[in-house]
Amino acid sequence: MATDPRGKAATLALRRRLLSNSCRLFFPEDPIKIVRGQGQYMYDEQGAEYIDCINNVAHAHEQNQVLNTNSRYLHDNIVDYAQRLSETLPEKLCVFYFLNSGSEANDLALRLARQYTGHWDVVVLDHAYHGHLSSLIDISPYKFRDLDGQKEWVHVAPLPDTYRGPYREDHPNPAVAYASEVERVVGSAQEKGRKIAAFFAESLPSVGGQIIPPAGYFPEVAGHIRRAGGVFVADEIQVGFGRVGKHFWAFQLQGEDFVPDIVTMGKSIGNGHPVACVATTQAVARAFEATGVEYFNTFGGSPVSCAVGLAVLDVLEKEQLQAHAASVGSFLMELLGQQKAKHPILGDIRGVGLFIGVDLIKDEATRMPATEEADYVVSRLKENYILLSTDGPGRNVLKFKPPMCFSLDNAQHVVAKLDAILTDMEEKVRSCETLRLQP
Repeated sequence: MATDPRGKAATLALRRRLLSNSCRLFFPEDPIKIVRGQGQYMYDEQGAEYIDCINNVAHAHEQNQVLNTNSRYLHDNIVDYAQRLSETLPEKLCVFYFLNSGSEANDLALRLARQYTGHWDVVVLDHAYHGHLSSLIDISPYKFRDLDGQKEWVHVAPLPDTYRGPYREDHPNPAVAYASEVERVVGSAQEKGRKIAAFFAESLPSVGGQIIPPAGYFPEVAGHIRRAGGVFVADEIQVGFGRVGKHFWAFQLQGEDFVPDIVTMGKSIGNGHPVACVATTQAVARAFEATGVEYFNTFGGSPVSCAVGLAVLDVLEKEQLQAHAASVGSFLMELLGQQKAKHPILGDIRGVGLFIGVDLIKDEATRMPATEEADYVVSRLKENYILLSTDGPGRNVLKFKPPMCFSLDNAQHVVAKLDAILTDMEEKVRSCETLRLQP
């Protein structure tokens, strides 16, 4: 392969000059210049091939050979796409708005909730992230704690983390216990005269550390929120479209009878093309329409964007990627479980489908996050041409969210490299308390 006409150093210099330092790179000490991608592989300017374990955006080949105009014109693509999406969702979620990004989708969900309920306040989970718009930074503890702090209309409930949270795997009913925390937060807000418009949650909290909420948690929370006059918003931007394997949408893991009032979609919906969607009920949509203010988005719902969305659904179905995510994810969980028995630094392996977290700990009793060790592992994996990153409040959770074509062979290869790195770390680095305790 011919080298890129502009070398990595020149590109990095230009980036540093032209882009804000807040636009961060993976591996900032030695960034990778990616010039091409195919399936689950990425290629740098020298032609080196990396296995991509973290890019949950790509799905299918872009379709861009159609007339492109805005959604004020009648066109088959937008109605065909809405119909196809409706077939994947509970019947109640039957009205669709199309946008360009997940942040736009969550911002619109917030507007819909406030218009429908006549209330203003929002309940969110600790460590949550819902987008980069000002309205969403305000409901993202992951961001606002480092910026302007918590607004009076935002109320934070504990993350339903059964590994690190107050109610753990040995609790008889963690779903009800964590939902009761939401009820407590709502009650505290109401005592101050606040009124709840919505509860926002990623169906599987990602930046919180690849968290799998206990089954039954969402229905319990929805009951508390609806009794307070609010609506339940399920953020599927990172985890929808079959990634969890068992279901098309991650909120369906909470039970077949659970239906959110609003669902937001983004990222993989367009395979890298800027597409997003909000699905909601007739009742919520009618309340929004009653304002008389038009909802219009220049590129959201354009023929090209809808053609891309349809193509993604076609590929998901034709290549049976949901079933593929289930089988490969199960295999990857099994392999990682075997490593947990071998390496005490692996405190918890959790996940479903191709959404998996590996929680690295310094000590089994305290479950102290092994932050430096996680960073070291990610760096070593990169040297082995495997791209992985960390998340969670302690930045100690290895997150697996690969493209959905990630294969059984990829899973074996990645875990074998992880095993070798951990073995080497135990022999040479021995930097974490857990490892020091080993003979």
